[in-house]
Amino acid sequence: MTTHPLFDIAGRTALVTGSSRGIGHALARGLAEAGCTVVLNGRDPRALEEAAKAVADSGGAGAAVHTAAFDVTDGPAVAAGIAEVEERVGPLDILVNNAGMQNRAPLLEFTDTAWQQIVDTNLTSAFLVGREAARRMTTRGHGKIINICSLQSEVVRPGIAPYAATKGALKMLTKGMCADWGRYGIQVNGLGPGYIETELTRPLVEDEEFSAWVRGRTPAGRWGRTEDLVGALLYLASPASDFVSGQVLYVDGGMTSVL
Repeated sequence: MTTHPLFDIAGRTALVTGSSRGIGHALARGLAEAGCTVVLNGRDPRALEEAAKAVADSGGAGAAVHTAAFDVTDGPAVAAGIAEVEERVGPLDILVNNAGMQNRAPLLEFTDTAWQQIVDTNLTSAFLVGREAARRMTTRGHGKIINICSLQSEVVRPGIAPYAATKGALKMLTKGMCADWGRYGIQVNGLGPGYIETELTRPLVEDEEFSAWVRGRTPAGRWGRTEDLVGALLYLASPASDFVSGQVLYVDGGMTSVL
């Protein structure tokens, strides 16, 4: 059985920010398995090389995997990094803005420094990298940008208000990018993971009370796995979504749909 051609992205070039581990790493692996040339981004060159080897091994023979170490919160570094990637690897067809962080603390105790850090990492980075990639995509007349939003783009629990604020803003930045860049053949959408089991969420998974709450609150009755996100990403990165833009596709086991 062959894949429908609308979902064929073999030969395209994709950059995934924050992809040395966790969700970003899984998304990069999925793109490589679909036949993309994949560029992993992060700040630690050694971690990136290890992650790239794992992605290449999973992508099968001939998988083309590269790395690009630059700080996505630094405008000049982003401009130089994107230029270098396009010169060394080739024009970007797909950008996945995945870089992000969490900092749990009561809002009254949240410091100015912590606020700025989470805004820079979760929101400003998507603007900086998205803008730089779009400058090139617009001249070529096509491109796919997928911003990794969150369940918390819609709802919030105590202790994560700043994170939810950045992810809610990222949802609206996604819509704004759609409004500005759609005329140039670029589709910009969001992917909204629910509670996904990763090394970063391991303490929450191992918290029996919290884990029971997640399972009970989720119609699917379980935590999500990183591989649950890959199919949605491949759809948003493929020609199948050429008339879909400004949307957020929630992959949360149904949590956003129920009380």
